[in-house]
Amino acid sequence: MIVQAIATNVITGFLGVGKTSFIQGLLASKPSNERWAVLVNEFGEVGIDGSLLGSSDNQVQIKEVPGGCLCCAAGVPLQVAITELIRRSKPDRLLIEPTGLGHPKAIIKLLMQSQLASTLKIEQSLCLVDATKVADKRYTEHDIFQQQIQIADTVLAAKADSYQSDELKQLQQLLKAWQLEANLVPLSSINADTERFASDYQPLLHGRSAQAAHLAQSVKPAAMSVLQPVSIFADTAPQQIDFDADGCFHCSNSHDGFETASWVFDVSYEFEFDALVSWIKSLSVLRLKAVLITDEGIAAFNYVDGQLSVQELDDVMDSRLEVIADSVQQWSTITAQLQAMSKRYA
Repeated sequence: MIVQAIATNVITGFLGVGKTSFIQGLLASKPSNERWAVLVNEFGEVGIDGSLLGSSDNQVQIKEVPGGCLCCAAGVPLQVAITELIRRSKPDRLLIEPTGLGHPKAIIKLLMQSQLASTLKIEQSLCLVDATKVADKRYTEHDIFQQQIQIADTVLAAKADSYQSDELKQLQQLLKAWQLEANLVPLSSINADTERFASDYQPLLHGRSAQAAHLAQSVKPAAMSVLQPVSIFADTAPQQIDFDADGCFHCSNSHDGFETASWVFDVSYEFEFDALVSWIKSLSVLRLKAVLITDEGIAAFNYVDGQLSVQELDDVMDSRLEVIADSVQQWSTITAQLQAMSKRYA
Protein backbone atom coordinates (compact mmCIF):
# COMPACT_ATOMS: atom_id res chain seq x y z
CA MET A 1 0.00 0.00 0.00
CA ILE A 2 1.27 3.46 -0.88
CA VAL A 3 1.15 5.58 2.29
CA GLN A 4 2.77 8.78 1.06
CA ALA A 5 2.11 10.36 -2.33
CA ILE A 6 5.10 10.23 -4.65
CA ALA A 7 6.78 13.54 -5.47
CA THR A 8 6.44 13.93 -9.25
CA ASN A 9 8.07 16.36 -11.67
CA VAL A 10 7.30 16.85 -15.37
CA ILE A 11 10.33 17.96 -17.38
CA THR A 12 9.54 19.26 -20.86
CA GLY A 13 11.32 20.94 -23.74
CA PHE A 14 11.25 20.99 -27.53
CA LEU A 15 13.26 18.63 -29.74
CA GLY A 16 16.98 18.48 -29.00
CA VAL A 17 17.03 21.02 -26.18
CA GLY A 18 18.87 18.69 -23.80
CA LYS A 19 16.18 17.16 -21.54
CA THR A 20 17.87 13.76 -21.34
CA SER A 21 21.27 15.25 -20.47
CA PHE A 22 19.64 17.41 -17.79
CA ILE A 23 17.92 14.39 -16.26
CA GLN A 24 21.24 12.52 -16.31
CA GLY A 25 22.68 15.33 -14.19
CA LEU A 26 19.73 15.17 -11.77
CA LEU A 27 20.12 11.41 -11.37
CA ALA A 28 23.85 11.68 -10.77
CA SER A 29 23.27 14.21 -7.98
CA LYS A 30 20.17 12.76 -6.32
CA PRO A 31 20.16 12.20 -2.54
CA SER A 32 21.73 8.83 -1.82
CA ASN A 33 18.91 7.79 0.52
CA GLU A 34 16.16 8.22 -2.07
CA ARG A 35 14.82 5.89 -4.75
CA TRP A 36 13.93 7.62 -8.00
CA ALA A 37 12.10 6.49 -11.12
CA VAL A 38 12.07 8.03 -14.59
CA LEU A 39 9.29 7.63 -17.17
CA VAL A 40 10.52 8.55 -20.66
CA ASN A 41 8.12 9.05 -23.57
CA GLU A 42 9.72 8.83 -27.01
CA PHE A 43 8.17 10.13 -30.22
CA GLY A 44 9.49 7.24 -32.30
CA GLU A 45 8.41 3.63 -32.18
CA VAL A 46 11.47 2.20 -30.39
CA GLY A 47 13.13 3.30 -27.17
CA ILE A 48 16.58 4.92 -27.12
CA ASP A 49 16.69 7.27 -24.14
CA GLY A 50 16.57 4.35 -21.69
CA SER A 51 20.05 3.36 -22.85
CA LEU A 52 21.28 6.92 -22.25
CA LEU A 53 19.70 7.21 -18.80
CA GLY A 54 20.30 3.62 -17.75
CA SER A 55 22.24 3.29 -14.51
CA SER A 56 23.73 0.45 -12.52
CA ASP A 57 22.38 2.25 -9.42
CA ASN A 58 19.51 0.13 -8.11
CA GLN A 59 18.09 3.32 -6.57
CA VAL A 60 17.06 4.50 -10.06
CA GLN A 61 14.53 2.74 -12.30
CA ILE A 62 13.89 3.75 -15.94
CA LYS A 63 10.85 2.96 -18.08
CA GLU A 64 10.33 3.95 -21.71
CA VAL A 65 7.01 4.44 -23.50
CA PRO A 66 7.76 4.77 -27.23
CA GLY A 67 5.36 5.54 -30.03
CA GLY A 68 3.92 9.03 -29.68
CA CYS A 69 2.47 11.18 -26.92
CA LEU A 70 1.73 9.73 -23.46
CA CYS A 71 -1.67 11.39 -23.34
CA CYS A 72 -3.04 9.53 -26.37
CA ALA A 73 -5.71 6.84 -26.10
CA ALA A 74 -7.45 8.65 -23.20
CA GLY A 75 -4.32 8.43 -21.09
CA VAL A 76 -4.33 4.65 -20.68
CA PRO A 77 -0.65 4.23 -21.73
CA LEU A 78 0.35 6.86 -19.16
CA GLN A 79 -1.60 5.23 -16.35
CA VAL A 80 -0.34 1.74 -17.14
CA ALA A 81 3.27 2.91 -17.43
CA ILE A 82 3.18 4.84 -14.15
CA THR A 83 1.45 2.13 -12.15
CA GLU A 84 3.88 -0.51 -13.39
CA LEU A 85 6.87 1.70 -12.66
CA ILE A 86 5.61 2.45 -9.15
CA ARG A 87 4.93 -1.21 -8.46
CA ARG A 88 8.41 -2.22 -9.54
CA SER A 89 10.47 0.58 -8.02
CA LYS A 90 8.44 2.09 -5.12
CA PRO A 91 10.12 5.46 -5.72
CA ASP A 92 10.38 8.52 -3.50
CA ARG A 93 10.42 10.71 -6.63
CA LEU A 94 9.14 10.23 -10.18
CA LEU A 95 10.48 12.24 -13.12
CA ILE A 96 8.35 12.27 -16.28
CA GLU A 97 9.99 13.30 -19.56
CA PRO A 98 7.35 13.68 -22.30
CA THR A 99 8.45 13.62 -25.92
CA GLY A 100 9.51 16.99 -27.29
CA LEU A 101 6.41 16.85 -29.49
CA GLY A 102 4.00 15.72 -26.78
CA HIS A 103 1.02 17.59 -25.32
CA PRO A 104 2.12 18.62 -21.81
CA LYS A 105 -1.15 20.26 -20.73
CA ALA A 106 -3.02 17.04 -21.35
CA ILE A 107 -0.38 15.04 -19.47
CA ILE A 108 -0.54 17.31 -16.41
CA LYS A 109 -4.33 17.09 -16.36
CA LEU A 110 -4.24 13.30 -16.58
CA LEU A 111 -1.78 13.11 -13.70
CA MET A 112 -4.27 14.98 -11.52
CA GLN A 113 -7.25 12.76 -12.31
CA SER A 114 -8.49 9.26 -11.43
CA GLN A 115 -6.41 7.06 -9.15
CA LEU A 116 -3.18 8.84 -10.12
CA ALA A 117 -4.27 11.92 -8.17
CA SER A 118 -4.08 10.05 -4.86
CA THR A 119 -0.82 8.33 -5.80
CA LEU A 120 1.21 11.30 -7.05
CA LYS A 121 2.07 14.70 -5.57
CA ILE A 122 2.68 17.01 -8.53
CA GLU A 123 5.65 19.20 -7.69
CA GLN A 124 7.53 21.75 -9.81
CA SER A 125 7.33 21.43 -13.60
CA LEU A 126 10.48 22.40 -15.49
CA CYS A 127 10.80 23.41 -19.15
CA LEU A 128 14.11 23.61 -21.01
CA VAL A 129 14.14 26.30 -23.70
CA ASP A 130 16.90 27.23 -26.12
CA ALA A 131 16.74 31.04 -26.13
CA THR A 132 18.36 31.15 -29.58
CA LYS A 133 15.01 29.87 -30.95
CA VAL A 134 12.88 32.64 -29.47
CA ALA A 135 13.16 34.76 -32.62
CA ASP A 136 12.02 31.82 -34.80
CA LYS A 137 8.23 31.82 -35.28
CA ARG A 138 8.33 28.12 -36.16
CA TYR A 139 8.94 27.62 -32.44
CA THR A 140 7.10 30.46 -30.74
CA GLU A 141 3.94 29.97 -32.80
CA HIS A 142 3.98 26.18 -32.34
CA ASP A 143 1.22 25.07 -29.97
CA ILE A 144 3.38 22.45 -28.24
CA PHE A 145 6.24 24.90 -27.64
CA GLN A 146 3.74 27.32 -26.11
CA GLN A 147 2.19 24.62 -23.92
CA GLN A 148 5.58 23.53 -22.62
CA ILE A 149 6.38 27.03 -21.36
CA GLN A 150 2.85 27.68 -20.07
CA ILE A 151 2.83 24.64 -17.75
CA ALA A 152 6.32 25.38 -16.38
CA ASP A 153 6.99 26.65 -12.88
CA THR A 154 10.63 27.14 -13.90
CA VAL A 155 12.01 27.79 -17.39
CA LEU A 156 15.61 26.66 -17.79
CA ALA A 157 17.46 28.65 -20.44
CA ALA A 158 19.39 25.71 -21.90
CA LYS A 159 22.91 26.13 -23.31
CA ALA A 160 23.02 29.61 -21.75
CA ASP A 161 26.80 29.83 -21.99
CA SER A 162 26.54 29.92 -25.81
CA TYR A 163 24.02 32.78 -26.08
CA GLN A 164 24.60 36.10 -27.75
CA SER A 165 24.27 39.13 -25.46
CA ASP A 166 20.55 39.79 -26.02
CA GLU A 167 19.14 36.26 -26.44
CA LEU A 168 18.44 35.61 -22.76
CA LYS A 169 16.73 39.01 -22.60
CA GLN A 170 14.52 38.02 -25.55
CA LEU A 171 13.39 34.94 -23.63
CA GLN A 172 12.61 37.11 -20.61
CA GLN A 173 10.57 39.40 -22.83
CA LEU A 174 8.67 36.44 -24.27
CA LEU A 175 7.66 35.23 -20.81
CA LYS A 176 6.53 38.74 -19.94
CA ALA A 177 4.58 39.12 -23.20
CA TRP A 178 2.80 35.82 -22.51
CA GLN A 179 2.09 37.00 -18.94
CA LEU A 180 3.83 34.00 -17.42
CA GLU A 181 5.20 34.00 -13.89
CA ALA A 182 7.65 31.12 -14.29
CA ASN A 183 11.11 31.49 -12.79
CA LEU A 184 13.85 31.86 -15.43
CA VAL A 185 17.10 30.09 -14.61
CA PRO A 186 20.15 29.98 -16.94
CA LEU A 187 21.39 26.44 -17.58
CA SER A 188 24.92 26.14 -18.92
CA SER A 189 26.01 23.26 -21.13
CA ILE A 190 25.58 20.03 -19.20
CA ASN A 191 28.66 18.44 -17.67
CA ALA A 192 29.44 16.00 -14.88
CA ASP A 193 29.49 18.64 -12.12
CA THR A 194 27.23 16.80 -9.66
CA GLU A 195 27.87 19.35 -6.90
CA ARG A 196 26.50 22.12 -9.14
CA PHE A 197 23.42 20.05 -9.93
CA ALA A 198 22.88 19.28 -6.25
CA SER A 199 23.14 22.93 -5.21
CA ASP A 200 21.61 24.75 -8.21
CA TYR A 201 19.08 22.44 -9.86
CA GLN A 202 17.91 19.80 -7.35
CA PRO A 203 16.11 22.49 -5.28
CA LEU A 204 14.07 23.43 -8.36
CA LEU A 205 12.24 20.10 -8.12
CA HIS A 206 10.71 20.77 -4.73
CA GLY A 207 7.41 22.46 -3.89
CA ARG A 208 3.87 22.21 -5.18
CA SER A 209 3.36 23.15 -8.83
CA ALA A 210 1.37 26.36 -9.10
CA GLN A 211 0.87 25.79 -12.83
CA ALA A 212 -0.49 22.27 -12.28
CA ALA A 213 -2.91 23.56 -9.65
CA HIS A 214 -4.09 26.21 -12.12
CA LEU A 215 -4.64 23.60 -14.83
CA ALA A 216 -6.56 21.37 -12.41
CA GLN A 217 -9.17 24.09 -11.92
CA SER A 218 -10.04 23.87 -15.62
CA VAL A 219 -10.51 20.08 -15.67
CA LYS A 220 -14.14 19.17 -16.24
CA PRO A 221 -15.45 16.35 -14.04
CA ALA A 222 -16.84 14.65 -17.15
CA ALA A 223 -13.30 14.06 -18.34
CA MET A 224 -12.91 11.51 -15.57
CA SER A 225 -15.24 9.11 -17.36
CA VAL A 226 -12.92 8.58 -20.32
CA LEU A 227 -10.10 7.26 -18.13
CA GLN A 228 -10.08 3.51 -17.75
CA PRO A 229 -9.23 2.08 -14.31
CA VAL A 230 -5.76 0.56 -14.14
CA SER A 231 -4.74 -1.55 -11.15
CA ILE A 232 -1.65 -0.49 -9.27
CA PHE A 233 -0.56 -4.10 -9.78
CA ALA A 234 -0.96 -3.96 -13.56
CA ASP A 235 1.91 -5.26 -15.67
CA THR A 236 2.88 -4.77 -19.27
CA ALA A 237 4.91 -6.93 -21.59
CA PRO A 238 8.32 -5.73 -22.77
CA GLN A 239 8.53 -4.24 -26.23
CA GLN A 240 8.87 -6.97 -28.85
CA ILE A 241 11.17 -6.49 -31.83
CA ASP A 242 10.42 -8.66 -34.86
CA PHE A 243 13.63 -8.73 -36.89
CA ASP A 244 13.55 -9.63 -40.57
CA ALA A 245 15.84 -12.22 -42.13
CA ASP A 246 18.66 -9.65 -42.22
CA GLY A 247 18.40 -8.94 -38.51
CA CYS A 248 16.77 -5.53 -39.06
CA PHE A 249 13.51 -4.00 -37.81
CA HIS A 250 12.13 -0.82 -39.38
CA CYS A 251 8.91 1.14 -39.01
CA SER A 252 7.68 4.65 -39.79
CA ASN A 253 4.75 6.80 -38.82
CA SER A 254 3.23 10.29 -38.96
CA HIS A 255 2.25 12.37 -35.92
CA ASP A 256 1.00 15.96 -35.80
CA GLY A 257 2.58 16.90 -39.13
CA PHE A 258 5.91 15.19 -38.44
CA GLU A 259 7.35 12.07 -40.04
CA THR A 260 9.17 9.55 -37.86
CA ALA A 261 11.17 6.44 -38.63
CA SER A 262 12.85 3.92 -36.37
CA TRP A 263 15.36 1.13 -36.92
CA VAL A 264 16.69 -1.66 -34.73
CA PHE A 265 19.61 -3.84 -35.84
CA ASP A 266 20.42 -6.99 -33.92
CA VAL A 267 23.66 -7.37 -32.00
CA SER A 268 25.46 -8.97 -34.98
CA TYR A 269 25.74 -5.55 -36.71
CA GLU A 270 28.84 -3.40 -36.35
CA PHE A 271 28.76 0.05 -37.95
CA GLU A 272 31.71 2.03 -39.33
CA PHE A 273 32.06 5.00 -37.00
CA ASP A 274 33.67 7.51 -39.39
CA ALA A 275 31.19 6.72 -42.16
CA LEU A 276 28.29 7.17 -39.72
CA VAL A 277 29.50 10.61 -38.64
CA SER A 278 29.81 11.82 -42.24
CA TRP A 279 26.45 10.34 -43.18
CA ILE A 280 24.59 11.85 -40.22
CA LYS A 281 25.99 15.31 -40.96
CA SER A 282 24.71 15.04 -44.54
CA LEU A 283 21.09 14.43 -43.52
CA SER A 284 18.36 17.04 -43.80
CA VAL A 285 16.17 16.09 -40.83
CA LEU A 286 14.90 17.77 -37.68
CA ARG A 287 16.37 15.28 -35.26
CA LEU A 288 18.32 12.04 -35.14
CA LYS A 289 19.05 9.93 -32.08
CA ALA A 290 20.90 6.65 -32.15
CA VAL A 291 22.69 4.14 -29.94
CA LEU A 292 24.89 2.03 -32.20
CA ILE A 293 27.54 -0.66 -31.94
CA THR A 294 30.49 0.62 -34.00
CA ASP A 295 34.02 -0.43 -34.85
CA GLU A 296 35.20 2.14 -32.27
CA GLY A 297 32.89 0.98 -29.48
CA ILE A 298 29.30 1.65 -28.47
CA ALA A 299 28.24 5.23 -29.10
CA ALA A 300 25.19 7.45 -28.69
CA PHE A 301 24.61 9.98 -31.48
CA ASN A 302 22.47 13.10 -31.06
CA TYR A 303 21.95 15.31 -34.14
CA VAL A 304 19.86 18.48 -34.05
CA ASP A 305 20.12 21.88 -35.76
CA GLY A 306 23.06 20.62 -37.81
CA GLN A 307 25.07 19.87 -34.67
CA LEU A 308 26.23 16.35 -33.83
CA SER A 309 27.27 15.18 -30.38
CA VAL A 310 28.63 11.71 -29.60
CA GLN A 311 28.70 9.98 -26.22
CA GLU A 312 30.50 6.73 -25.36
CA LEU A 313 28.38 4.01 -23.73
CA ASP A 314 29.26 0.81 -21.91
CA ASP A 315 26.78 -1.80 -23.09
CA VAL A 316 23.69 -2.30 -25.27
CA MET A 317 21.66 -5.27 -26.46
CA ASP A 318 21.24 -4.02 -30.05
CA SER A 319 21.66 -0.92 -32.25
CA ARG A 320 18.82 1.62 -32.49
CA LEU A 321 18.20 4.77 -34.49
CA GLU A 322 15.29 7.22 -34.73
CA VAL A 323 14.75 10.12 -37.13
CA ILE A 324 12.18 12.93 -37.04
CA ALA A 325 11.55 14.98 -40.20
CA ASP A 326 9.02 17.59 -41.30
CA SER A 327 8.56 16.06 -44.75
CA VAL A 328 8.13 12.62 -46.24
CA GLN A 329 11.44 10.78 -46.62
CA GLN A 330 12.67 7.77 -48.59
CA TRP A 331 13.11 5.57 -45.56
CA SER A 332 14.08 2.52 -47.64
CA THR A 333 17.05 4.47 -48.97
CA ILE A 334 18.21 5.20 -45.43
CA THR A 335 17.87 1.52 -44.53
CA ALA A 336 20.14 0.59 -47.44
CA GLN A 337 22.64 3.29 -46.48
CA LEU A 338 22.82 2.07 -42.90
CA GLN A 339 23.37 -1.52 -43.96
CA ALA A 340 26.08 -0.40 -46.39
CA MET A 341 27.95 1.22 -43.47
CA SER A 342 27.97 -1.96 -41.41
CA LYS A 343 29.39 -5.43 -41.17
CA ARG A 344 27.43 -8.34 -39.80
CA TYR A 345 29.10 -11.00 -37.68
CA ALA A 346 27.62 -14.41 -37.07
